[in-house]
Amino acid sequence: MSYPYGWVEGHMTKKAAVVTAGTAGIGLETALGLADAGLSVTVVGRNADRGAQAVDRINAMNPAHPARFLPADLGSLDQVRALADQIAAEHATSGDPLTVLVNNVGAMFPERQTLDGIEASFLVNHLSPYLLTELLLPTLTTDAPSRIVNVTSGAVRAAKRSFDAVEPPGGYYGFHWYGRAKLANLAYTLDLATRLQGTAVSVFAADPGGAATDMTNGTMTHPKIVSPALRLLWPLVRRKFERSTSGPASLAARPSIVAATDAALTGRTGIVIGARTHPVTPPRAATDPRVAQDVRRLSERYAPLTAT
Repeated sequence: MSYPYGWVEGHMTKKAAVVTAGTAGIGLETALGLADAGLSVTVVGRNADRGAQAVDRINAMNPAHPARFLPADLGSLDQVRALADQIAAEHATSGDPLTVLVNNVGAMFPERQTLDGIEASFLVNHLSPYLLTELLLPTLTTDAPSRIVNVTSGAVRAAKRSFDAVEPPGGYYGFHWYGRAKLANLAYTLDLATRLQGTAVSVFAADPGGAATDMTNGTMTHPKIVSPALRLLWPLVRRKFERSTSGPASLAARPSIVAATDAALTGRTGIVIGARTHPVTPPRAATDPRVAQDVRRLSERYAPLTAT
């Protein structure tokens, strides 16, 4: 068994990880990897049956600590707040340190939708993990050294870079809006790493590189997810999408597992772990202080830490 950073064989303590959207696909494979590394893993998801199946699969590995499932709809900011309150309270009571938070949640929508009155892609892909992270920062800081891993996407390179508002002007194109929300979250991730310098809380982004999951199987076949110009090339675009999402979820989970556990990353922060599990250079827009400032403003406005 390989041990996460800061652990010494023979002197294990019960260190915990939370993986959102961890009941299937990349999230479940990430949870399996963290459990194999010796962490006590909590998977978060909406479906109790899938949660139970995920826990059974993790526990079948005979991990050092049993896994568990917490139900939460991560498309509801109120449920995100309740989830954070529960996790923080449990760790305060048990004394077991929360040392890894993996924000794996992600969703792409072929048609425009709203959740909590907010455009759904921006809420699920950015505001939800932003809010959970901010609410758990006191716990993660108290329990440091700890790590935050936000799952990003290559789609950020096809995103509009304007964050004057939650929704950019123009028509709705699911792939581009997904990429824009992921760009917002990546800019937040790198900005957060700077904010937390000196706290022993490390912040990473992990790019899975694409895999066959419920999200990709359900959306990547719709021409409406791309701009009209790309629809003219849809046969070529679709084949590229099919190639980029044909890999196994177990391989796509490796960047998140490395970001969460690799001892070589101890003391480092603000790094993007690419699909080949090595650090990669983030897109320029994600490191633009103006983008980070605009994203922070939108985040604080639409996902306040306390419900209004």
